[in-house]
Amino acid sequence: MNTNLNTIYAEIATAFAQNRRLLAVLLDPDKIDFDNIKHLVEKINQAPATHIFIGGSLVFSDVIEKIITEIKRFTTLPLLLFPGHPSQIALNADGILFLSLLSGRNPDYLIEHQKSAAPLLKKSNLEVIPTAYLLIESGAKTAVERVSKTHPILRNNIAEAVATAQAGELMGHKLIYLEAGSGAVQAVSSEMIEAVAKSVDVPVIVGGGIKTKKGIENAYNHGATLVVIGTAFENDSEFFNQILND
Repeated sequence: MNTNLNTIYAEIATAFAQNRRLLAVLLDPDKIDFDNIKHLVEKINQAPATHIFIGGSLVFSDVIEKIITEIKRFTTLPLLLFPGHPSQIALNADGILFLSLLSGRNPDYLIEHQKSAAPLLKKSNLEVIPTAYLLIESGAKTAVERVSKTHPILRNNIAEAVATAQAGELMGHKLIYLEAGSGAVQAVSSEMIEAVAKSVDVPVIVGGGIKTKKGIENAYNHGATLVVIGTAFENDSEFFNQILND
């Protein structure tokens, strides 16, 4: 029986209510050098990060639990799974974003993967956070689009994004995740972030294609409660040092 007290979501919801800014660093297990984890986590600890996400669309690693154990040796930040498949569930994480890809119509990402994961999650102590996941067009075909075989919401179709986010909220999702995708050429537009944030009463997460301090500030200023940095940090572990000194 899952006995988690839902403290991670409670903290996110409190930040949302208080208009505080949260930041997650997204780590792809397949791109982590195990021997370099201590250095990597030290850089995250020095950054304004409040959470660590781990996972991705294409994860072939069978050592996710081992990686999480090592990460936890060096940080007290909450570690949330960001799974592209039930095989990526690691029981020693703190929680999981239980994603529904509402922008697509592939049943595997709407209910099948969730159905496969549910019995394991019900028996675990992971904090399960239902999350409406919206893939937004970003100027390039991203890993999420390739793996899920779904089309993103067009970046100028704000009405579609708003209606999808509202549907997600009404279905009971506790977070709305606007995702441009790994390797995105363009981040989610400020107009879309603002429109979605104003249309729902749950926290909005924004990720993908954010590569600068200005990009981070832009997402916050238009309604994001939590910003996710993945590729920028993956490509340069000094990313946060550089933007803090800008």
